[in-house]
Amino acid sequence: MSPKPDELRQEVAKRRTFAIISHPDAGKTTLTEKLLLYGGAIHIAGSVKARKAARHATSDWMEIEKQRGISVTSSVMQFQYAGKQVNILDTPGHQDFSEDTYRTLTAADSAVMLIDVAKGVEAQTIKLFQVCSKRGIPIFTFINKLDREGQNPFELLEEIERVLGIRSVPMNWPIGMGRELCGVYDRMKNQVELFQGKDHSAIEVRKTDDYHDPIIREMAGDHLADQLAQDLELLDVAGDPFDYDKVRKGELTPVFFGSAVNNFGVQTFLENFLQLAPEPAPRKSTDGLVAPDDEKFSGYIFKIQANMNPAHRDRIAFLRICSGKFQRGMSVRHVRAHKDIKLSQPQQFLAQDRDIVETAYPGDIIGLFDPGIFRIGDSLSEGSEIIFDELPTFSPEIFSKVTVKNALKQKQYLKGLDQLTEEGMVQVFRTVGPFEDTILGVVGQLQFEVFEYRMRNEYGVEIQLFRTPFQFARWIVADKVDASKFRINSTLVKDKNGNDVALFENEYAMRTAMERMPDVKFLEMAP
Repeated sequence: MSPKPDELRQEVAKRRTFAIISHPDAGKTTLTEKLLLYGGAIHIAGSVKARKAARHATSDWMEIEKQRGISVTSSVMQFQYAGKQVNILDTPGHQDFSEDTYRTLTAADSAVMLIDVAKGVEAQTIKLFQVCSKRGIPIFTFINKLDREGQNPFELLEEIERVLGIRSVPMNWPIGMGRELCGVYDRMKNQVELFQGKDHSAIEVRKTDDYHDPIIREMAGDHLADQLAQDLELLDVAGDPFDYDKVRKGELTPVFFGSAVNNFGVQTFLENFLQLAPEPAPRKSTDGLVAPDDEKFSGYIFKIQANMNPAHRDRIAFLRICSGKFQRGMSVRHVRAHKDIKLSQPQQFLAQDRDIVETAYPGDIIGLFDPGIFRIGDSLSEGSEIIFDELPTFSPEIFSKVTVKNALKQKQYLKGLDQLTEEGMVQVFRTVGPFEDTILGVVGQLQFEVFEYRMRNEYGVEIQLFRTPFQFARWIVADKVDASKFRINSTLVKDKNGNDVALFENEYAMRTAMERMPDVKFLEMAP
């Protein structure tokens, strides 16, 4: 049954779907935990650093994440707050898992960029920002760890503009920093939020007439009160004014200061963010833009995760709903497979904790039980065969030959290899010739370590990896491919779809091959 137009529009208006992006150790998982805490989704926020404790961050659900204290896979978490349905996409900060992160960003309508007050804009943040910027999605900045000594706030704003090329508008401003931190001044509401150390179970806010109010001098002392007045006078004169349209276009980033670990400034940020962040936007497809309030259901798979519940050895496909109303048990068109399927076990997430969901709307992320029929990028629709824009794939840079130690485990090995490849964790290539070798390609070395760990723990298979000298993969488009031309510092392989791929040891070998074969196309991504 199709939803009423008014019902659909109201539900779309409630949705806020965003990703949190940052460099490793900027406090991303901690911020996610505190946002979930406010949403009532969890009662005690876990700490990523407490690796030996029984409590771990909700978003770090995989065993290896708990052991290492880092995020290695994107998580999806959902909760309600202040009348809004919030979908958080928590992405790995580590650059070795950038493929998973980039794909996940396509499912977001906005992004929260987390910056360490001491370290400023770091390398991985730049890459992730560029992905968001290309899509033109709004970016909100949370400058974290204000309870520690850090850079001057003006220097941080200047660095954001210089390095990322985006103007900023501070929504609040720190009163002191590190040991001197007293609070933050809310420029929009003319009020002060007091810093109370580690105890932020209740937020103490004091209303002021403006930033010259005697209340600030009383709580912060002459030096910090004078400093705040000087800073804000300068911002009023020389800073960018708040411009809602520029924020929506991704040309201006609202900046908030706080300390996630101390729960300071997080609720203020969440409330402002939910007011300013966009609701689900139209999505590009082969049929043009698909509007969220289009009554026909549609969505696409942006992530596949095997063994989220190790006891059941299950496999979940993550679906971003783009239009219409999702209802449990509905039949939809699996566009790539050209067949109708029934969606009977849809689930919503709090990391690996899941509940069966009866209905969902554009902007929501639901999990579909996957018996092996889904691939990343698949489109599902009701009615016409819509295909949403392709998700990005990336050329691997590190390659290893893989073998199984115990030949009797071949069946489990092939199953694990197939499922983890479908997740996008590794890319698989087969050599061309009488003796077929399997070569795995990844963007970062840590992916190999996680692959090895998961093969052992989830599939009971011990593997051996032998590093090869190749550094570049190029997909080959030609009428006929001559394998003999790829024998010096290169080799010819096939990807999982049977496409021809050349692996090169260095740039010189790659350039030489291109010069020798001017009629052949060498592509960085699969055609």
